[in-house]
Formats: sequence, structure tokens, C-alpha cells
Amino acid sequence: MRIAVIGAGNWGRNLVHNLSDMDVLSHVVEQKVDHLKEISSQFSEVECLDSFDVLLESNIDAVAIATPAQSHYEIASAFLKAGKDVFIEKPMTLCSKEASELVDIAKLNNSILMVGHMLLYQPAIQFIKTYLEEGHIGQIYHLHQERLKLGRVRSKENVIWSLGVHDIAVLLYLAGSAPEEIQCSGHSGVQEQIQDDAYVHMTFQSGTKGHLHSSWIWPENSRCMRIIGSKGMLVYDEMKQTVTLHKKRIGEDLENIDEGEETLFEGSAQPLRLEMEHFVHCIKTRETPISDGLSGLAVIRVLESLELKNEKNN
Repeated sequence: MRIAVIGAGNWGRNLVHNLSDMDVLSHVVEQKVDHLKEISSQFSEVECLDSFDVLLESNIDAVAIATPAQSHYEIASAFLKAGKDVFIEKPMTLCSKEASELVDIAKLNNSILMVGHMLLYQPAIQFIKTYLEEGHIGQIYHLHQERLKLGRVRSKENVIWSLGVHDIAVLLYLAGSAPEEIQCSGHSGVQEQIQDDAYVHMTFQSGTKGHLHSSWIWPENSRCMRIIGSKGMLVYDEMKQTVTLHKKRIGEDLENIDEGEETLFEGSAQPLRLEMEHFVHCIKTRETPISDGLSGLAVIRVLESLELKNEKNN
């Protein structure tokens, strides 16, 4: 198998290292000369290019795109039309129109289209998905996610596009559908029109509620999810990579029931490596990826809806 990485910046290099370790990396395309020289010196067996045009008619099987988001559509559409399988880092595109077109182009050309929502490949998230589907905590009332820290402030994208996009993908994945209703509120303190701290509230067809709090101006680091069900509650600590069952609920007599807690899952793996292995598996088997084009499109539609609501609120 031959996979080319398009874009070898800070994150693209991680794709390069993983695909090289998996012995499937054939080419790296990077426009910055210093980055390209560095890659060439580290991976002598890989062909390094400053343009992807020649690869469109080559015998590579797929590409992994890690360029700036505004270029995703142009590059991905070109390779999909050339019959190649495509992995795109998040966000898939900057608008739902382009994302929808990529889904259609992939379908027309029988190509795999996969989006880099890496958290879906955390073993803990896969455990939680199965645990919920098996009904262990009953009806899911609501899911709460938070990603909070004193973090890197962006000048062109708000905190939801930067940090919350990961968690929106997880919420939609665990809920099993796109939301029917979305509400949001946020605060722009450091820069005008760029939210530093934001809350998102979603309602799904099942009646389940999803709540997200994202901030890059927060005194403590917190990456946590809490899932409240009719028969129990789960707490996923992303930093510790643990899933804890709290055997708490409200009885039919409206009395509290607390039967203690139990750690159900503990441990971690490299989600990026698992994600790349899944991409390779889908290329070989033609299976639909967990984070396929349709799931990526659903995330972009949520982000777009949030932007529209923020514009109205402002």
C-alpha cells in the first residue's frame, strides 16, 4: 500500500511518523522548503515533493491531508476525482456546502473518505459507545462534556472551532444522530468577535440532551465527560483515561439510590495510530470508516449553525 501525506507541518509530521512506522508512507508533499528538507533527511526512503499535482496520476492508493483547513476542499476533491482514497484532518472543510460535495464526489468515485476526528478512536470512547448501546445505564438523559484550559488563543477561529470540534464529533457519535435543536452562548473577552469561552446545548431525536463547555481562558485543565442515565452515570476522565460507573439514580419513590462506584475501564493507546490503522483497514476492506464523510459533514453543520446563532446574538 502507498499513502502520501499532503502537508508536513506540526500535525502533518505526526501523520508522517505513524504512516512510516506502518510501512505505508510513499510520498510527502510540503511547500515549506525547511520542512521538506527535514522530512527528506529523516525519511530517506520517502519521495518528497513541493506539489501534489504529479500524484494525481500516480499509483498511490490514498492521501492523508493535513494542510490548512481552507485548502482541504480543493486538495481532497482533486484526489477523490482521481479515484484515490482520502483522509482529511479536522475540520473537514470550512462550510457544509464543500463538505457535502466531497461526500458526493467520494460516493461517485467509490472512494473512501475519512475525517480526522481522532477522539473517536480512543479505546475509552469505543468502550463507552458499546456500553451505552448495551443499555447498562438505561435511558440516556444527558451528556456533558468539558474541554477547559489556559490554552493557545486563535485569531481567526473561536474556541468551538479550535477545541470544541473534537467534542461535538464525540457527542454526535455517542448520541447516534445529528441534533434537532442547537443553542449556544459565549463570551469574547480577549478579542472582539472571537469567543474564548462557549457553551453549546443540543437536543437529539431520542430526547437526549448534549452539553458542551469549551474554554481556552480557564484556571484549570479539565477534559471530562459525564453521562447521566436512568440506571446509572458514567464519568470519563480523558486525562487519566478512566471510565467510572457511578451506581447512582433516582428511585420510583423519588428517593436517591447510591450503591457506590466502579472503575469499568482504565488504560490508553495512541489514538492517532489507531486512527491511521483504521484508515488502512478501510482502504483494504472498503468498509465505511467510523469517522466517514457523512459524520464529518454533520459536525460542520453543527459548527455552521452555531456561527449563525452567534451572529444573531451579536
